[in-house]
Amino acid sequence: MSDDEADPELLELLRKSLGISSGPPAAPETKVLESASFICDNSIDVALDMYGTQSAAESIWSQMQQRGYSRKSWSEHELHPSKEEMGDEDRLNFIFTMDLLNFSFWTERDGDSRFAVDYKDKRWTGYWALVAALRRALEEGIEITSPHFWHNGDMTIDTIRHVFRSATDDEMPLLQERFDVMIEAGEVLCMNFESCISSLVTSADHSAPGLANILAEHFPSFRDESRFEGRKVRFLKRAQIFVADLWAAFDGQDWGDFDDIDKITMFADYRIPQILHTLGSMSYSPPLDAHIRAKREIPPGSSWEIQLRGCSIWSVESIRRQIKRKHPDAELNAILIDFFLYDAMKELEKKAQESLTASKENADVREMIPHHRTRSIWY
Repeated sequence: MSDDEADPELLELLRKSLGISSGPPAAPETKVLESASFICDNSIDVALDMYGTQSAAESIWSQMQQRGYSRKSWSEHELHPSKEEMGDEDRLNFIFTMDLLNFSFWTERDGDSRFAVDYKDKRWTGYWALVAALRRALEEGIEITSPHFWHNGDMTIDTIRHVFRSATDDEMPLLQERFDVMIEAGEVLCMNFESCISSLVTSADHSAPGLANILAEHFPSFRDESRFEGRKVRFLKRAQIFVADLWAAFDGQDWGDFDDIDKITMFADYRIPQILHTLGSMSYSPPLDAHIRAKREIPPGSSWEIQLRGCSIWSVESIRRQIKRKHPDAELNAILIDFFLYDAMKELEKKAQESLTASKENADVREMIPHHRTRSIWY
């Protein structure tokens, strides 16, 4: 929709004020896929490769089949909360906190000097450092996943520094911003949802896009939107991943029971574009390619950043459609493809870090394009 076109939401409000019925209410939509299509159609620095996408689809589906990859794979990771160790309400609070803070883990450091968390005799980096730090805090008696704790004044920026203390001298990125979004979330939950994340989830009435939209409406820190070529575009990375994590953690039941889960897209971040490029599904213009390889930052909201995110969403959707065309009975959605690609990217990164030989396989890993660098609370 261009700026010259009528706003459908405004028209609906006008109809209601005049008592004009427009039929049954429309099913909730995030408009993320619609935004991705528009971005991809108007992108000049990021392009999708049809043949690369077909090849990527075959490779992804084959590997998912070999590994028996499904939504149950989410709970198999030792750091993700399981029903054996946490009650439903505690798991719900943990997952919300995890996804509230699920952004910007990259640092300028490499290897052993980067931000890391020591937990259970292991050293964790990136997203897993966040999850490990939350677990460590709970074991230390800090109610870090409680909305009441965020809102009652007991939590300070020093609390956050302690919870996310690093095993190295490299501090977790955006600590102040993480503190701010937790304070904001505590206030919003108190004012609108009885300080209960369960009330928030219940308000969506089992609609996956409905829950993502509620998060974007009530929580500014979940309102992951921008403008591109004169039009508002939506990504909703963390809002959507909260829905997806609930679906996976509760195996599609209870708090994870959504009637329209397949309307959720992939989660536009900085890792998935990297592996989509590696798989040949996406390509970059020479200036953008050189900028990313030089590890120079790309400002949030810039044209390059929006193209990278939007085209990665459409790339995963194209891969999903390609798989479904060849395997119509496949139980597959964009969520599972995203989860799989993220895990695959981390495996490749680990191989590169642990490589001590110059074998061709490891040389190929080292030559992969780096992830793009954008410092943002959105991802």
